[in-house]
Amino acid sequence: MIHYAAFLKGIDVQVKICGITNSEDARAAVDAGADAVGLIFFQGSKRCIDEQRAADIVAQLPPYTSINALFVNPTEAEVRKVLATVAVSQIQFHGEETSTFCEQFDRPYVKSISVVDTARMQTLIADHKNARAYLFDTHVPGEHGGTGKTFDWTKMPEKNIGHRILAGGLDTENVAKAIRIARPDAVDVCSGVESQPGIKNHETLERFIAAAKRAGRDLAL
Repeated sequence: MIHYAAFLKGIDVQVKICGITNSEDARAAVDAGADAVGLIFFQGSKRCIDEQRAADIVAQLPPYTSINALFVNPTEAEVRKVLATVAVSQIQFHGEETSTFCEQFDRPYVKSISVVDTARMQTLIADHKNARAYLFDTHVPGEHGGTGKTFDWTKMPEKNIGHRILAGGLDTENVAKAIRIARPDAVDVCSGVESQPGIKNHETLERFIAAAKRAGRDLAL
């Protein structure tokens, strides 16, 4: 469940578990304290699912769970097909989508930004000024997230741009350090809590979420 007051004040660090492909993993993530789950609708991903399986997963989750639908350069029809079937709370765009495209679906959206040069990142942020948040991920040519690779966390833009989500190579061993350095509002993990692509390790899920939440609380002291 999204704790909006904590999110806005920056007191708590939220956790999203992305690349969910089955109900068991989704429920385990929520039971362990995840604020959101991510469902991938990009055919190029090993974790891609169709809208019917996504709807079945969502039906098994508590009503206040935040459901995030991830797309990479989709057509308008592809997005609307998912929205017509799945109870999506928020859309996450990981391609070269324009702000006009992102804003047409009557849902808050997150814009993914590869951490490259500062000027490029600032341009994307300015172009997507109405985004609910910005997700900063490792730049890997030809990839759109889920690479398991980290970036230099000191390059995370400052908080004055709005809500910031940290992704890219996070796991149970580095998430606390990443939070201390980047001070994000939320973290997004996929491969770092998996036993194989698309299958989550429930014990690792629990440890990751506990470490992230503990690190977030420590920042507030």
